Parts: sequence; C-alpha cells; structure tokens
Amino acid sequence: MCSSFEATVEFREIESFLKYFESVRTRTRNLAVCVPEEDLEWRSAEGRFSAGDLLRHIAAAERWMWAENARLKPSKYPGHGQELASGLDQVLSYMDSAHSETIKILRGLTPEQLQQRCETVGGTQIRVWKWLRLMVEHEIHHRGQLYELLGQLGVEVPPLYGLTEPEVKKRSS
Repeated sequence: MCSSFEATVEFREIESFLKYFESVRTRTRNLAVCVPEEDLEWRSAEGRFSAGDLLRHIAAAERWMWAENARLKPSKYPGHGQELASGLDQVLSYMDSAHSETIKILRGLTPEQLQQRCETVGGTQIRVWKWLRLMVEHEIHHRGQLYELLGQLGVEVPPLYGLTEPEVKKRSS
C-alpha cells in the first residue's frame, strides 16, 4: 500500500519562487526545441498526448488555471488542442507568451496573498503558495512524458543537468 508523506517546502515571497520556476521552465524549453516539426502531433497510441499537446497543455494550464486560481479567480483552461497553436514555432511562441503573462501575474502577489486560500479547479481550498508549488510539479511531470515520447521517436535530447546517466555512473566510480 502506498503511504502519504508531505514535506514542507514553503516560500514566503514570490521572487525566490519565480527564480526557481524560471530554471524549471528553461529546462522544459530546452527540451521543447528538440521536437521535430514533423513529429509534433505524433501520438504513441490513440488518446495519448502528442508533444504538441504536452507543450500546449503545460502553457495553457499554467496561464489559465494556475495563474487565475492564484489570483483567486476561477479556472479558464482552454484545453490543449491545435487551435491554440499549430506548428512548432507557434507552439513555442504560445508557451513563451503564456509564461510571460503568468510571471507578470505572479510577480504581483504579496506575501499575504501567498498565504491566502484559493479554490482549485477540483474545488479544493489550498494556500496559493502550495498551489504554485503544484504548478511546478505538473510541468516537471509532463516534461518527463516529453522525454519519453522523444525517446520513442529516437530524438537526441539534452541531458537534464548537463550529464547523461552513463556519464554520472562513470564519474561515480
């Protein structure tokens, strides 16, 4: 049986969080540019996300769910379809503009607002800082899916932290 464990990684002011979030987004963006244009909408199976779906979903959820809820407004998540952006350049531009808008919204949050409770799209009441922490987990989760999808396509991808697993093993011996 799985057990539940909650560690507290709390932030009390937005700038330290935004610095961390930008580092996460940089790694996601570095992977996104590796997606071959011709494989952007390829799916491993019916009903699965394509790379384009994943990237649009990360962007749309960040801007229209997390940012809206963080400022105590309801979610306006538009989905992840190609009507939001089609073609790699447009998808990357959509990601960048959604992220820019999100950062602008979040940068205005005060320490007091981070402690307020927002209502998530699922109806749960949660402190804004915890909600934003989940936004980062969400992006990292989908970035992992993108790594796997690109691996299935045989696409060479950048190592996450500068070294591949074999390089880490070799340097650890």
